[in-house]
Amino acid sequence: MAKVHPQLASSSSPPPPPSPYASRRETFTIWMKSLVLHGNGCTAFDAKGDVVYRIDNYNKKGGNQVYLMDLRGEVLFVIHRKKPGVLGCWEGYRSNGSEESMEKPCFKVRKVCRILNAKATYRVTVGCDRAQPDYYKIEGGLRTDKSAYKIVDELGGVVAEVKRKQSSSGVVLGGDVFTLMVEPHVDHSLIMGIVVVYGLINHKL
Repeated sequence: MAKVHPQLASSSSPPPPPSPYASRRETFTIWMKSLVLHGNGCTAFDAKGDVVYRIDNYNKKGGNQVYLMDLRGEVLFVIHRKKPGVLGCWEGYRSNGSEESMEKPCFKVRKVCRILNAKATYRVTVGCDRAQPDYYKIEGGLRTDKSAYKIVDELGGVVAEVKRKQSSSGVVLGGDVFTLMVEPHVDHSLIMGIVVVYGLINHKL
């Protein structure tokens, strides 16, 4: 299944790999289902309906290690839980086909412990192998949509946002279909990796 809404005149060859960056805001559809029969995971479609990212957990829902792949099955990130428990850390290793890519994580996600703040907040460290990494936050539990969340930078600027998907007529779709909006000049595969971690934390895949 290469398209959400297949066209009558579609090519039999798969679309080219998506560019990890774009000069404009990009919108994706996240379906918390695997394309593999009887499998668990999620699938991401671009605005044209083409599959661009996927997670396939064949045996069971959840797990301590998953693989973010493109349509062709090429592994983009290896994501695993470093330490079990409430304050466990999730790490994402960018895959380039070499063992060296697994030495240091590309990003880490850790829950922020705030006793007086009931809102779930997670700290994301990007560029763990650099002297000056970048930092983001995942802010969940938005007032209008409890399943929605934002990824913001250190200054509070929105980098990406996930919310329940609506049809063109304004009807909210099922609880397993979301819209992911990514701001310009942001690595799409990195954001998708963070989205996957958030889904694992909340037992959505």
